[in-house]
Amino acid sequence: MKQGPLPRSTAWRSVAGCMVASTVMLGRREVRWPRDNVGRRIRFADGSVAQVYRETVVDRTPIDPCFLIVSFRLRRVRGRGHRLFRLESILNTPLFVGFPGFVSKLWMAHDDHAIYRGLYEWDGPQLAEHYAGSLWRVLSLVSEHDSIDYRVFPGLRRDTVLSAPDVLDRYGRGGEGAWWRVVAAA
Repeated sequence: MKQGPLPRSTAWRSVAGCMVASTVMLGRREVRWPRDNVGRRIRFADGSVAQVYRETVVDRTPIDPCFLIVSFRLRRVRGRGHRLFRLESILNTPLFVGFPGFVSKLWMAHDDHAIYRGLYEWDGPQLAEHYAGSLWRVLSLVSEHDSIDYRVFPGLRRDTVLSAPDVLDRYGRGGEGAWWRVVAAA
């Protein structure tokens, strides 16, 4: 089932609240950018491969973990524009770290189809759904609308999915073209 955005007023109120919380968290130095996963290459069931270019984490151990994956294709970004986007994307941090339940994000560079992905760990699938529905509104400002998509997988930790991708089998294999299905991480 294709996911969709939250109502505009709900999404933008949530984004505003997130930005306030993010500012406080950044001021308290509660947000970290480890380098352990940077450079890691992730292969997906649709045949694409994307490389991690940044990781963002907060010190929170999830009680109700879930894996969230988001994808989008930027409008009118080609060539060097991708490098510029990756550089400026650090400025997008306040748009997600302050959402309730955020644990971590792997920022994936665009693949061969110019698709970007974010691989998240979240505390609570409903919180992850709310974030993704809100993020949709932000992404729709700069992305091709039909390229925005996400999937939430309750009960899974991000690192478990990366080390043992077969855990996704309980959610269906998704077929050959499953953009969300991690098949290998190196």
